[in-house]
This record gives sequence, structure tokens and C-alpha cells, in this order.
Amino acid sequence: MKTTTAMETNMKNVEAAAKRIADLEAKLKQAKAAKQQLEARRRATENKKARAEDTRRKILVGAAVLAAVERGELSRDQITALLNNSLTRADDRALFNLPPSP
Repeated sequence: MKTTTAMETNMKNVEAAAKRIADLEAKLKQAKAAKQQLEARRRATENKKARAEDTRRKILVGAAVLAAVERGELSRDQITALLNNSLTRADDRALFNLPPSP
């Protein structure tokens, strides 16, 4: 039977430690990648919510303006002038029957 010397035992311990370090580094790398994915997903969710809230605000402002026009608090000419000065894209202007911008 062969006996293990102290030096061989130390080498085995060093090799085992090196393997353990490599395994832990691989797990750390995976954990960091998973964290990045979660952060990206969280940011995407926040951005989607912000866009939805922005769209809702615009719809509500539009509804309030249209209601003010119906109540006579704002004239259609005022709204048309506002849109004419604000809208630059041809398809947006066409939606409100505005002439193309110069």
C-alpha cells in the first residue's frame, strides 16, 4: 500500500481549492448575468409604465380641451391655431385637416 506524503496531500488540497474557486467564480458570473437580466426587465417595465401614463395624460388633456370647446370655453379657432403652430409632421397635420407646413 502506498502512503501519501504531506506534499502530495498539500497538492491535492491546493487543486481542490483551485477547483472550488473556479466553481465559485462561474456561479458568481451566472449570478451577475441573472442580476443584469432582472435589472433590464425592471427598467423595461418602468419604461412601459411611464409610456402608458404619458399616453393616458395626453388622452385626458385632449378630452378636457374638447370638452372646453363644447362648453364654449375655448373656440375651435383657438384650438386650430394651437395645432397649426404645434404640429409639424405631415400625417399629424392631415389628421386635423391642416395644410402642410412650409
